[in-house]
Amino acid sequence: MTHNFDTVIIGSGLAGLRAAIEAAKHGTVAVLTKLYPTRSHSTAAQGGIAAALGNEEPDSPEWHFYDTAKGSDFLGDQAAIEVMCEDAIRTVIELEHMGVPFSRTPEGKIAQRRFGGHTRDFGAAAVRRACYSADRTGHAILFALYEQSGLQGVKFFDEFHVLDIAVEEGGCGGVIALEIKTGEIHMFSAKATLVASGGYGRVYKTTSNAIASTGDCLGILFRTGVPLQDMEFFQFHPTGLYGLGILVTEGARGEGGILVNREGERFMERYAPTIKDLAPRDMVSRAIMTEVREGRGIDGRDFVHLDLRGIKRGILEERLPEITTFCKIYMGLDPALAPIPVLPTAHYAMGGIPTDIDGRVFKDEKGGVVEGLFAAGECACVSVHGANRLGCNSLLDTVVFGRRAGMEIGRFLKSAEPGGIGGDLARRTVEGHASMQGRSGTEKAPEIRSELQKRMTDECSVFRHREDLEKLVAEIRALERRAAGIGIKDAGKRFNTEVLEAIELSHLLALSEVIALSALRREESRGAHSREDFPKRDDVNWLKHTLAFRTEKGIELRHKPVSITKFKPVERKY
Repeated sequence: MTHNFDTVIIGSGLAGLRAAIEAAKHGTVAVLTKLYPTRSHSTAAQGGIAAALGNEEPDSPEWHFYDTAKGSDFLGDQAAIEVMCEDAIRTVIELEHMGVPFSRTPEGKIAQRRFGGHTRDFGAAAVRRACYSADRTGHAILFALYEQSGLQGVKFFDEFHVLDIAVEEGGCGGVIALEIKTGEIHMFSAKATLVASGGYGRVYKTTSNAIASTGDCLGILFRTGVPLQDMEFFQFHPTGLYGLGILVTEGARGEGGILVNREGERFMERYAPTIKDLAPRDMVSRAIMTEVREGRGIDGRDFVHLDLRGIKRGILEERLPEITTFCKIYMGLDPALAPIPVLPTAHYAMGGIPTDIDGRVFKDEKGGVVEGLFAAGECACVSVHGANRLGCNSLLDTVVFGRRAGMEIGRFLKSAEPGGIGGDLARRTVEGHASMQGRSGTEKAPEIRSELQKRMTDECSVFRHREDLEKLVAEIRALERRAAGIGIKDAGKRFNTEVLEAIELSHLLALSEVIALSALRREESRGAHSREDFPKRDDVNWLKHTLAFRTEKGIELRHKPVSITKFKPVERKY
């Protein structure tokens, strides 16, 4: 089946929906999503969206700009960071007008709370900058944007799995996708294509990411020759429920929660004396892992405690109701009465598809773009997060740059030629998919995926070392060879999840290899990338972005400079 739209958007999270609302002002828009739209992973975002409103304490966009640049360990592009922070106030007010039910102060203003790495006066003390809707902020924003998208006439194609993106001859002509319910392949021709497909946290065993977060579109674009940027930087959130990885929002520490070790010590006072438990996530994750490694985990085990008992029960129930419920259901404890066992969990991809501030996708390190192709959200690398993302900047990133991408698409459509998918590409995709159904082989995708996730967690997580990374690259390549022998017993078309698992695995393997090779090449420690054999940050040799290209000879790594406009790199102290 063939469809024709002015704009096709892949992904129905915050970036995709915000772009859809904007692009719909300039033409027809289709949104493809492998899930039902309101099940997109954006709903899992808990703590808040950052904006220097100053509703509860003095604040300014310049302080926000500084915190984000510093939090990124100075790998974030400051020209893009400034755009995001300056636009934050307008963005939050716009969301309020769209119907987002933010929590309120007694005076009726949008409530704000403290979050890791956000400070006043250029690092002097923590500041209340996170605008929140209890601990369901992503959920609240997504539902509001979904409703607005419907009012703009956006057409949704639910449970469509993207098989290919038509990047040919320097431009993009649309998308080829599988309708999961029927097994039918659809061709979506478009003048503009926006990728807003989210992250790829499922490369790791313990993660806060949804099952669907497998990085399909990054894998597809990488295969077509589009580079991936800064893939070595993957953030581990410090407080995942032990053994599960389910997130406990940083907002819990913003409300007064503290981290303690087996000795009852509030150990973050040693690592970040000024802002303690509200240090950036990379620092807190390393601190927790160091405590565990040095034998100060609770009862000598591999976790520490997040203690919320100093927070009044009324505040827990009002501002952290979801966390309270999670603890009761999954851990069998009441956080008002007992501390929560936590350990870092794979959470957020700083790297991704390289773009400019208007979402246009770069095809090389020199600034050339793929005509008609755009990206926004976690799948994109603009790069505002650099080596480490501050909490509450993810929701801001999605909405600010989703909007900007939608606006740029509107400008692009004025002179764009009709899209189209080449016959050869369409035929290869259809034949390739058909060949997978009923494919003989002895290997099983879930077994290979589990082995991959274990290897990535063991050898490329919070701490890294050359020997582990070299071993990991060899192991990933061995798993890729095994994946060629996957058998598919289900020969049917409808809801063939066995085929979908094999497709997702191919992307997880490709992205894992890029992550491992990029981490091996970067011989320094910066942000979320902590090399034990290179423990210092090296601005002389490594203040630069990594770009990975797929070539006939394998993965090739190149580099491009970081945009430093106002804040020069200094040692990060908190």
